Amino acid sequence: MNIASLFDAHSVVADLGLIGVLAIIFAETGLLIGLAFPGDSLLFIAGVASSGSAAALLNGAHLPVASLFLFAPIAAIAGSQLGHWLGATYGGKLFDRPDSRYFNQKRVQATEKWLKKYGTGRAIILARFIPFVRTLINPMCGIAKVPASKFLLWNVLGAILWTDGVLLLGYLLGEKLKGSIDTYILPIVAVIIVLSLIPLGIEILKELRTKRHLS
Repeated sequence: MNIASLFDAHSVVADLGLIGVLAIIFAETGLLIGLAFPGDSLLFIAGVASSGSAAALLNGAHLPVASLFLFAPIAAIAGSQLGHWLGATYGGKLFDRPDSRYFNQKRVQATEKWLKKYGTGRAIILARFIPFVRTLINPMCGIAKVPASKFLLWNVLGAILWTDGVLLLGYLLGEKLKGSIDTYILPIVAVIIVLSLIPLGIEILKELRTKRHLS
């Protein structure tokens, strides 16, 4: 399996199985390199792969449903706690790097505004469903000196809602789908991505309106 396949949800499930799915979820929530990983689509396809129709839909790939639903939240929780620890330990130096394809200072600033706007609990839970924010908010909470115990509480709730929620969606659809998943995967994943970006889009529109009123 080449490096590029790590960014393709279907390849991760088919080639790396349960361990690969858990490793990607951990990395996406705990390390800045996780900004590039396909969290939502990976969870959805993993959910399909745990369904009774998985073998037919994914060319033989199948994931154990109980282990997947149990360990996916644990991987997300552990990754986020690592991100919080890194932020608390290394502070602003963690974000002191030049812009790249996936990492840039605008994303850091957007995440910081998200945390201030919604407060710790709501921000952590909502961030789970938004690409790049769910990666950056964990070290941001560490930098903001959010207590580890308080962060853990909201981290656990958010992780369970996100991982098992998207997994369940994939599992239920996998039970109903017939034939190759390729017929359905692109439009379904596209819908998931669009839905996950709606809250961020709303915030951007609000900021634009505010700037217009002030100008």
